[in-house]
Amino acid sequence: MDQIEFLQLIAPFKDKVFRLAKRLLISTEEAEDATQEILGKLWNKNENFHTLNSVEAFAMTMTRNYCLDQLKSKRAGNIKIDHDNYADQSPQLDIMLEDEDSISWVERIINQLPEQQKIIIQLRDIEQYEFDEIAKIVEMNETAIRVALSRARKTVRQNMTKIHSYGIE
Repeated sequence: MDQIEFLQLIAPFKDKVFRLAKRLLISTEEAEDATQEILGKLWNKNENFHTLNSVEAFAMTMTRNYCLDQLKSKRAGNIKIDHDNYADQSPQLDIMLEDEDSISWVERIINQLPEQQKIIIQLRDIEQYEFDEIAKIVEMNETAIRVALSRARKTVRQNMTKIHSYGIE
């Protein structure tokens, strides 16, 4: 496989790899590094792609594992939290601020979820993966994924309801 074929193969999902890495690592810089590392590893394994059912699922699994390893390492303690990628082009300032605040709260709540729920909600609700694809990536059965996703959504919903009911800032 040459470089052009490889780039055509990974083009449809390389942004998903980055977004999953960003969700897990928080830092844009760390997510970019993780994405580069995963793509490099994929390039080194490109001769074995014919044995895989889904290169995308393999890449997402690699991303998840790599990011979890990074979070366990000591250097993950120095990650900078930077959320500047949610700029809304709405002309109404009050709506823009309210949207940013809600996104910020949802992100905080998702980041407090257990690791498994965090990954599943990212893959299903943000990346729009099907349950069978998520099952391959996280190596769980679909029923367990549905339960974990339901619990994660319920936690997010309950916490957002508390925030809006009590006016927490």
